[in-house]
Amino acid sequence: MSQSLLRIGLLSAAHGHAHSYLNSLRKRGDVELAGIYDADAERGKATAARHDAPFFADAGALLATGLDGVIVCAENANHRPLVELAAPHVGAILCEKPIATTVADAQALINACKRHGARLQIAFPVRFAPAIQWLKQRLDQGELGQVYAVQTTNHGSMPGRWFVDKALAGGGAVMDHTVHVIDLLRWFWGAEVTEVYAEVGESLLHPGLGIDDVGLLSFTLSNGVYGALDTSWSRPPSYPTWGDVKIEVTAERGVFYVDAFRQRLTVSSNRAGKTLWHEWGSNMDQGLIDDFIDMIHTGRAPSITGIDGLRALEVALAAYRSAVAGAPVRVDGG
Repeated sequence: MSQSLLRIGLLSAAHGHAHSYLNSLRKRGDVELAGIYDADAERGKATAARHDAPFFADAGALLATGLDGVIVCAENANHRPLVELAAPHVGAILCEKPIATTVADAQALINACKRHGARLQIAFPVRFAPAIQWLKQRLDQGELGQVYAVQTTNHGSMPGRWFVDKALAGGGAVMDHTVHVIDLLRWFWGAEVTEVYAEVGESLLHPGLGIDDVGLLSFTLSNGVYGALDTSWSRPPSYPTWGDVKIEVTAERGVFYVDAFRQRLTVSSNRAGKTLWHEWGSNMDQGLIDDFIDMIHTGRAPSITGIDGLRALEVALAAYRSAVAGAPVRVDGG
C-alpha cells in the first residue's frame, strides 16, 4: 500500500457515529483505516469486519503501529483515558462530543494533548451542514442587522444502551443534544453563554428510564442575544437521524430560519420497516472527516478545538445545575 496514505485508527465504536465516520474515511483515496480497538471485543470485531479493518484487543498495540491520527468514539466518560493514551503517540485526535462528562476530565484531556503536541478536534459535524454554513455567512455579513434572539431545537429518538447510564453518559437528552446547538451559537458570534435557566424532565417520555429525556433551556449570550433550546428524546424509534437541529434567528431586519437536515428525500417503506432519509446533498459527517484529514495534511490548527468542546459542555452542566436549583445559574466559562 502506498506510503502516502494517512494511517487512521478508531478507538472504540461505542458511539453510533463511528460507522458514519468510518464510511467517510473509506470514501477518501488518501486514507488507510489502520485498525479498530474496542474494549467490547464483540462490538469491535463486528465493526472491524463491517469496515474491512484489523481488530485490536489492546489500544496500545494499535497506537504502536504508527498512526497519523485517531478517532475516539467511546462512551462519553471514557473519552479522557483514550485521548490521554493516544496523545503521546499521534499528532491528531478527533474526539466525539461531548468532550467529556465533567469539566475536570475535559480540561485534563485538553492539557494532555497540549503537553504532547497532539492537535485535538471535537466532533461537531453540524458546522459542516450547508444550511448552517449559509446562515453563518449571512450573519458574518450582518445582513439582519442587530440580532435579538435565537430559537433552537434538537430532538431525536431515545438511543438506549450506555446513553441512559449516567455514569457513562454524564446525562441524558440535555447532555446529548445541548452541546451541538451551543457550539453553533458560539461559532456564529464568537460569544459565550453567560447564564442558563433550565427545566429538565426525567423519564417523562420513557417511564422508568432513570435519566432525563426532555429539557428546555433559556440562556443569554455575552453579546446580548437571548436564546432558547428545546432538546429531547421525543422522536419515535423509527426517526431517521439523531436530531433535527433547527435554528430561527430574530433580528432588526428580519428572520432567518434554517434546518440542518433539510437536504434529504423522505422515503416510507414497509420493506424497510421504517421511514428513511436519503441525503441528496452534502453529508455533514463527511465534511467533518474531510476537515480533520485536511488538518493532518496541512499541519494547521483544529477548526473545532478542545476549548470549543469544553465551553459547550459547561453549558449542558449548567443546565442541570439550574434544573436542580430551580433558578438561573452562571456558566463557568461564560
